[in-house]
Amino acid sequence: MRTQSRRRPRPLLAAAAAGMLLAPPLSGCWAGAGGSGSGGDAVNVLMVNNPQMIELQKLTAAHFTEETGIKVNFTVLPENDVRDKISQDFANQAGQYDVATLSNYEIPIYARNGWLRQLGPYARKDRAFDQNDILPPMRQSLTGEDGKLYGEPFYGESSFLMYRKDVFEKAGLTMPARPTWRQVADLAAKVDGAQDGMKGICLRGLPGWGEVMAPLTTVVNTFGGTWFDKDWKARLDSPAFERATRFYVDLVREHGQSGAAQSGYAECLNNLTQGKTAMWYDATAAAGSLESAKSPVKGKIGYVAAPVERTPSSGWLYTWAWGLQKASRNQDKAWKFISWASGKEYEELVGEKIGWSNVPAGKRASTYADPRYRKEAAAFQSVTRAAIAGARPRDPGVQPRPAPGIQFVGIPEFTDLGTKVSQEISAAIAGRTSVDAALGRAQDLAEKISEEYEGR
Repeated sequence: MRTQSRRRPRPLLAAAAAGMLLAPPLSGCWAGAGGSGSGGDAVNVLMVNNPQMIELQKLTAAHFTEETGIKVNFTVLPENDVRDKISQDFANQAGQYDVATLSNYEIPIYARNGWLRQLGPYARKDRAFDQNDILPPMRQSLTGEDGKLYGEPFYGESSFLMYRKDVFEKAGLTMPARPTWRQVADLAAKVDGAQDGMKGICLRGLPGWGEVMAPLTTVVNTFGGTWFDKDWKARLDSPAFERATRFYVDLVREHGQSGAAQSGYAECLNNLTQGKTAMWYDATAAAGSLESAKSPVKGKIGYVAAPVERTPSSGWLYTWAWGLQKASRNQDKAWKFISWASGKEYEELVGEKIGWSNVPAGKRASTYADPRYRKEAAAFQSVTRAAIAGARPRDPGVQPRPAPGIQFVGIPEFTDLGTKVSQEISAAIAGRTSVDAALGRAQDLAEKISEEYEGR
């Protein structure tokens, strides 16, 4: 076993777009006047341009600034661009931005690198914020290795299985509340072709560590596999990893959508919305779009727990959260913004101004107790909350893990490794290579990471 005494940890590389797990980016962007650095009466916020963030931007001046006198300068960019800009500013501790949108993948890594301000002291003093109301899996995922809090969630998600209730009823089929993947495969075969042009299931096949590797890794976990064992030995060539990958590839090839190797979150969402698929396993965040007033499948979709095999749950855990740069010269005002944007007051504002189905949910227990939210999100809110509550980011499989993460491995190198492995898996889905060959090359890539970490 190679020891780590002669090696230094690699610095964090610019992360790829983890937010592909959420809603797809809007076209174009708006860049606010970020200024030359933080300080003064304004807070500079760098954030991703997804729909709920755009709503936040529109509501800030008339509400947060009006109430506090604190101006917020937003710089809003597509996900790949914002990841690069955040990593540059925070890694250099340039202090141009006080606050940035980070996920539960980056926050523990940024905290370890010393780039973030602890938020625990602020949260403890700010009783109105009610830190204990934040769902425990979200709190845990935004906590550093030192046990201290470094992020506050704006919204969160897990994953679940969505299916056409009317199609299943017509076919005389019943969806279990907690299905196994074997049951899902059997049901996919039975509803394949139930309507003209309808396939049994849609699963991501698009390359990307945040695309095909997100759902596939949850399947690997529940089949008993892992990317690395507790000693950092790469395990992509293990029988469990191979069984899970072969199952996933075979399922999508036999009963999945056409062009699966080019299908990601957005394509599967469109397929289910347009009646081209009977089932879809993906992010809980999709439910808001499926149940929107303009959705042609509103009221026709059923939602059940993420399928399992050997684990009690298998849903992933993801959050867009706020991180406070350690070099910020305006930290107290930055906390006031974070507290407002992640607070109960903001959810109330969105519910009243935009609609309760648009509330940035998935982070607070009180949201799921609110009768207004429960009524408008009745189709999916209870299953979503249960999925988040059941997520186990530090123990997602059947064996100990060397790093946290359900649909990712919480190390800086995973963005590159996951992307390269995803290209191999996507090629297998497209039929350009075999699963055995794809995993053989993937194992070689993972072993290079093992060499860096074994003995730590």
